[in-house]
Amino acid sequence: MKTISCMKIDEQLLKSYSAEIKTYKKRELIFREGESPAFYYQIIEGAVKVNNFNEEGKEFIHNILEKGQSFGDAHLFIEKKYSVNAYALVPTIVIMLPRKNFINLVKENPHVSLEINACLSHRLYFKMKMIHDMVSQHPSARILGLFNYLRSYTDREDQHSFNVKLTRQQIADLTGLRVETIIRTIKKMENENLVKIQDRKIYY
Repeated sequence: MKTISCMKIDEQLLKSYSAEIKTYKKRELIFREGESPAFYYQIIEGAVKVNNFNEEGKEFIHNILEKGQSFGDAHLFIEKKYSVNAYALVPTIVIMLPRKNFINLVKENPHVSLEINACLSHRLYFKMKMIHDMVSQHPSARILGLFNYLRSYTDREDQHSFNVKLTRQQIADLTGLRVETIIRTIKKMENENLVKIQDRKIYY
């Protein structure tokens, strides 16, 4: 399993520190940008979109996370408010641990602390690589930089095993490219076997 997937903490361990399970409806807000971090969140079932909006109301999607993955955890270690929002994309069940209990869990379980450090470092590494690729003049390099970053949050290592759950417009917004350029470049990447298109879905 890739390091990036290590943030799945054993549910029984979380419950031993008084974690609770909560169900969210489709499109229900889990936390909002500007709120103070209060919980460690881990998905049991469903999917969560992490995003924010610019001054013009344009959405920026940071990630779409699924079963076994955590979100918002980096904010728990610093005295900063959330810089993103989190919404349930579908009916979603999460296990949530109060911040104070989470910090105690980390302090009292060194193996969890080491895994979290490795995981956050891995995320930072791929974030830096994506930023580097985003300044490329080649559209395919920008798109691949984004896809590699998103896939780094999963354990999908086989070719064409990762479903990019973004629309062409969202990919354009995230890469700074025109939708027409995205469509044309994705088609070229399909011909080069870099991606696979099935029912209009992109697999990388």
